[in-house]
Amino acid sequence: MTINKLLVLCSVLFFVATSCVFTVSETEKAIKFKVGRIVKYDYKPGLYFKIPLINNIKKFDSRIQTMDSKPERFLTSEKKNVIVDSFVKWRIGDVKKFYTVVSGNVNQANLRLDQIIKDAYRAEFSKRNIKQLVSTDRGAIRKILIASSKKIAASLGLEIVDVQVKRIDLPSEVSSSVYRRMEAERERVARDFRSQGSEESERIRAKADRQTTVTLANAFRDAEKLRGEGDGKAAEIYANSYGLDTEFFSFYRSLNAYKKTFSNKDDMIVIEPNSDFFKYFKKPR
Repeated sequence: MTINKLLVLCSVLFFVATSCVFTVSETEKAIKFKVGRIVKYDYKPGLYFKIPLINNIKKFDSRIQTMDSKPERFLTSEKKNVIVDSFVKWRIGDVKKFYTVVSGNVNQANLRLDQIIKDAYRAEFSKRNIKQLVSTDRGAIRKILIASSKKIAASLGLEIVDVQVKRIDLPSEVSSSVYRRMEAERERVARDFRSQGSEESERIRAKADRQTTVTLANAFRDAEKLRGEGDGKAAEIYANSYGLDTEFFSFYRSLNAYKKTFSNKDDMIVIEPNSDFFKYFKKPR
């Protein structure tokens, strides 16, 4: 056998061998057909065999796909329009349904899924007003949307991975009125807080004033008590001293009286010369 014939034979054998096997990677899902009819689709990653010319294989990307929806208007419970910008993460769940329902076309799947998600948004947003949509946790809305659209998406062979609201805007014609209403609401809350603060301030001030009055009254009472005790003690000391030396005590008291009476040179006193007030001037001894 010549080398050329050997090469041809090897080429034919290689072609036949490659035509009889196919591989499925971790990022793929595959369907095997037999004369146009699906015979198997639940392939795991690996190497598989097929019959040339009888079996043909179609492969699909099993990785997560992103459907970025265009901003859409939805009505709230107040019959106000909001503009919602969102996206959906999905992947192929059942490859057989994916092929039979949308012909394995990603664009067709996105169109069908977009309508499903919009219906879910429409139903959910109609239950809430604008304030709730702005202030409500986006995670709660996300869980509701995933749960409500998951079953319908499964009928297309799709698995919903995530639904996210990127932003919620108001149309220009309602933005100003909504902002004014929100501003008025914030002003009302601020007035309530100020009123409560003023009331609490007055209560604290009244309590402090009452405590101050009570403290001063108690201090005055204690001072008067101490002053009375001191005066009594002084009187007792004076009395005891007076009893020890009556003449000296009388002289000492007279000196204090002279000092207080004649402390200013402009002072004038009118008294009889023989008064007892001047007895120590008359009789120094």
